[in-house]
Amino acid sequence: MSGGFTPKSGTVGRDGVQNFGEGRTAMPGTAGGRRRRRSAERQMVPDAEFTSYYGRPVVKAAPWTADIPAYLYLGGLAGGSSLLAAGADLTGRPALRRTGRLGAFAAITASLGLLVHDLGRPSRALNMLRVAKPTSPMSVGTWILTGFGPMAGLAAAGELRALIPSRRLRRVIEVADRPAGLAAAALAPAVASYTAALIANTATPTWHAGHRELPFVFVGSAAVAAGGLGMLGAPVDQAGPARRLALGGALLELAAEQRMESSMGVAAEPLHQGHAGLLMKLSKALTALGALGSLFAHRDRRIAAASGVSLLAASACTRFGIFHAGQQSAQDPKYTVLPQRERLGQDGHRPA
Repeated sequence: MSGGFTPKSGTVGRDGVQNFGEGRTAMPGTAGGRRRRRSAERQMVPDAEFTSYYGRPVVKAAPWTADIPAYLYLGGLAGGSSLLAAGADLTGRPALRRTGRLGAFAAITASLGLLVHDLGRPSRALNMLRVAKPTSPMSVGTWILTGFGPMAGLAAAGELRALIPSRRLRRVIEVADRPAGLAAAALAPAVASYTAALIANTATPTWHAGHRELPFVFVGSAAVAAGGLGMLGAPVDQAGPARRLALGGALLELAAEQRMESSMGVAAEPLHQGHAGLLMKLSKALTALGALGSLFAHRDRRIAAASGVSLLAASACTRFGIFHAGQQSAQDPKYTVLPQRERLGQDGHRPA
């Protein structure tokens, strides 16, 4: 070129630029170094926070009051007690049979009363009987209770027939009380477990996430409560089945709870937080204490009574704890959003 100018970055010829950048090395402060430094810098964008429009929850919490967890608890107690009463009737344990029958009838009556109170008017409860929908846990549960209640009542009447003035009516009840008790016992597992399907069939994150194990938790809890009532109301020489039922129920409940919490992912967090977490801790402690006491309850009536009270309280804490955990989970959007993203990732879809 004219003037003796030679380009330092390469030579331009017929084949284009040649020897461009030959012999050059990257120095500190060049673009390559800047890229390496940027990759090691901290993330400048904060982690996403799971919020919703105007601070509102993604799903609406169930509009239920304390009537509903009490309804759940008493329904389980009624189912377990009727099953225990039927076994006591067939094995010649009159005191345990009496405790179970009267306990089952009192519990199911109070449970239905709480349900009607929550609904607001008795006519709303009666309207549920206008249809039978197998895909609806509420409809199925209504029909289960409709069959269970009269049978439990007739069995309980057999324990009080001496108070009935009519001799003919006393005779009818005397003949019918055992078949009625057995019929109630046949429906008892459904009575104890259908409420788990009822709450798990909602959009409430914690309840829905535990839908596989929750019926087993509720059945175990019902056995714990019924066993505790039997230990409390029957003499120790007749309460052997109640002690075994309580111990078996405690083992089932604790094992099912452990498996449920491990399978729920982030939705299990409310079971360990706040008011629900306190109730669940109390439930586990009281269940373990009552189960331990049941091993020695045959020796002393006082141990049996204390263990029975502990087991009844443990079952109540389980129902109220799970209820409040569900309500807490509905208030926090992350318990709705995170499980949805996890499911999308498992299906091979990229979360939005």
